[in-house]
Amino acid sequence: MKINVFDTENELLDGLAKYFVQVAADSIAEHGQFSVALSGGNSPKKLYELLASAKYKDKVEWNKVHFFFGDERYVPHTDPQSNYLMAKKSILEPLGLSYRQIFPINTSVTPEEAASRYTIDINQYFAGFDARFDLILLGLGDNSHTASLFPHTPVLHDKVPQVKEVFLEDQQVYRITMTAPLINQAHHIAYLVFGQGKAAAVHNVIEGKTNIEEYPAQLIKPSDGDLQWFLDKTAASALKER
Repeated sequence: MKINVFDTENELLDGLAKYFVQVAADSIAEHGQFSVALSGGNSPKKLYELLASAKYKDKVEWNKVHFFFGDERYVPHTDPQSNYLMAKKSILEPLGLSYRQIFPINTSVTPEEAASRYTIDINQYFAGFDARFDLILLGLGDNSHTASLFPHTPVLHDKVPQVKEVFLEDQQVYRITMTAPLINQAHHIAYLVFGQGKAAAVHNVIEGKTNIEEYPAQLIKPSDGDLQWFLDKTAASALKER
C-alpha cells in the first residue's frame, strides 16, 4: 500500500489523473486495452471532468478503454443519483465514446437480477479468465464504506468474486456492488479521498484496529496488485504515519 498526500484538492486530482494515464498506457502496451471500474459520488466527478478536459483527453488512447462500475444505486439511469448518469455527463459523453466501451449496470430489472447479470457481463468480458480489472477507482464514505460495501451488511462476508445486491435498512434502498474479493483481484486499486470530513474514516481504515463490520474499506487488500491512496492533507490529517 502506498499513501500519496497532496497539499490541495487540485493537486490531488492532478496526481490521480497522472496515475490514471500511466496505468492506462501500461495496460494498453501490455495487452492492448485498459479496463477500469469507476466509482460514484461527488469526489470522482471532478476527476472524470479533468480526464476529459483539454489537459488530459489526448494523453489516453480512449478507444482502447472499457468502462465498468464498481457499484450503482438501484435507480433508473436517468435519475440524478445514478452513478452511470454522473459518469456519462462528466467523462463518457465528453470523450465521445462508443457504447461498446461502456458497461453500465442494468437497473431496470430486480436488484438480484441486476447483480447476476453484471457478474455475467464481467465474466464474459474476461473470457473465462479471472476478472482482474486493470484499475478500480474507489471512494470512502465518512462511515468507512467503499463501493457499496456498507457497515453491518451481509455482503461484507461474501467470499466470491462477483457482483451482489445490498439492501440498506436505514435508507430502505438497494445498491448493487462488486464484492471485496472481486475488487481485490484488480491489478491496481486507487482511493480518492479529500476533505476534513473524511479524516477519521481514513485513520480508522488505514491505522485502526481491524473491524470490517465497522470499517468495511479494510476489506480492500489486493492479493496480487497495487493499492494506492490519493489524499489531500486534510483527509490525511488524522494519520499518525504518512
